[in-house]
Amino acid sequence: MYALTAIPGVGRRMSNVICKKAEIEMNRRAGELTPDEIEKIVAILQDPKKFNIPMWLVNRRRDKFDGKSSQLVSNQIASKLRDDLEHLKKVRTHRGLRHYWGLKVRGQRTGTTGRGRLAATLQAAQQAGGKAAKDRG
Repeated sequence: MYALTAIPGVGRRMSNVICKKAEIEMNRRAGELTPDEIEKIVAILQDPKKFNIPMWLVNRRRDKFDGKSSQLVSNQIASKLRDDLEHLKKVRTHRGLRHYWGLKVRGQRTGTTGRGRLAATLQAAQQAGGKAAKDRG
């Protein structure tokens, strides 16, 4: 069960349900699984609805682009997050603009804390501005 949690996008609860649906013992180690059991786990991850896993358990419910619920694993999570942030920036929402500016997004105070992210942004802007000034002069 815990070996499945090493897969990004699969938590303890989801791995528990997957093991029960695939009829695999919870205390089995990942190296002891047969290829058939691995295929069954992959099939459950790809289409959890087919195996009667409730939709409230998947990690991507009602996607804003296609409206479907799905379970995202590994690099799918990063690409969806990137797509979501690009969408927020394109629509020019407050969250999207804060991401674009490199500021804190979730309402934290910015007066004296969190200067590492801001400093990196300002430093990059100064370097870009410095290059432009050198090109002009």
